[in-house]
Amino acid sequence: MSCYQPPLTLTTKMLALIAEISERIGQLSAVDDRRQTPQLRRGNRIRTIQASLAIENNTLSIEQVTAVLAGQRVLGLPREIQEVRNAFNAYEAMPDWQPSSRVDLLRAHELLMGGLIDDCGQFRRAGVGIYRGEKLVHMAPPPRRITHLMDDLLEWLGVSDWHPLIISCVFHYEFEFIHPFADGNGRMGRLWQTLILSRWRPVLAYLPVEAVIREQQDTYYAALSAADQMAESTPFVEFMLQALSLALDEAVRTEPVTDQVTDQVTDQVAKLLCALCGSAPAKVNDLMGELGLAHKATFRANYLKPALVEGLIEMTDPDSPRSPVQRYRLTAQGELVAARCRSR
Repeated sequence: MSCYQPPLTLTTKMLALIAEISERIGQLSAVDDRRQTPQLRRGNRIRTIQASLAIENNTLSIEQVTAVLAGQRVLGLPREIQEVRNAFNAYEAMPDWQPSSRVDLLRAHELLMGGLIDDCGQFRRAGVGIYRGEKLVHMAPPPRRITHLMDDLLEWLGVSDWHPLIISCVFHYEFEFIHPFADGNGRMGRLWQTLILSRWRPVLAYLPVEAVIREQQDTYYAALSAADQMAESTPFVEFMLQALSLALDEAVRTEPVTDQVTDQVTDQVAKLLCALCGSAPAKVNDLMGELGLAHKATFRANYLKPALVEGLIEMTDPDSPRSPVQRYRLTAQGELVAARCRSR
């Protein structure tokens, strides 16, 4: 047993969240055959990458990240495009890594930060302070201590008998406290927590918890600061378990149904959904023009009617279906399916 034990106070909130998370994982596993298609896994990975990089001030949208990974040209900063490619390669390489291996940790950082910093794949050689605005919120340990601290942490990770959910959150906090690299510590901490969780339950390899963190970014940093002040990871563990629970709740509520519908829609319906995505409600003629179609009967039979039947689009004036000012818009379900279709 490692002589190092990260300080933590187990709370009733943690135990309740572990129970919630375990129940939701069971629900996801029950529909695993339906939901874990390559398209859905890729879509969730894109959401993960975009959110994790957005936390680090990358400005690329989901659509732009999808285009980058599809090999399309994107108007964006070269560094941000490189960050996307690196992150995708790193997440895809996860199955080859052992969570407690220092060699694998350094290889992961090299993949994640290659071409972005000079000393990728190496622990930092200089002191570093973490700032929020102009305020110093954390002074990381000096570089001479990093190898020893990381080896202790990785050894503990390899032998700890704590619950894997707790282990993953504690590691995430301790990693951010040590801040072992010159840059990329935030995205590495989130990547390594996903790796740890994926070894416990493979379905968690594609859970976009980073999207929840992105939405609660201020709370994420506040939890890190609170843990620093308490000199133990308790507040951060509670936050991360809550984020995991929320991400799983969203997955249970929406993804199985959405994935099943996505697989059923035709290419024509998918094109119609994309034409409506992000735009105001549109008339038939406008949609036909957007899709490059001239034959109205074909459009209604192959595009409009199937989308209406599946509940993916709706009329703005359903009481007057033949109204000359009738327009069509995406439903909430249609928006989800459109996002899946774009990530294919």
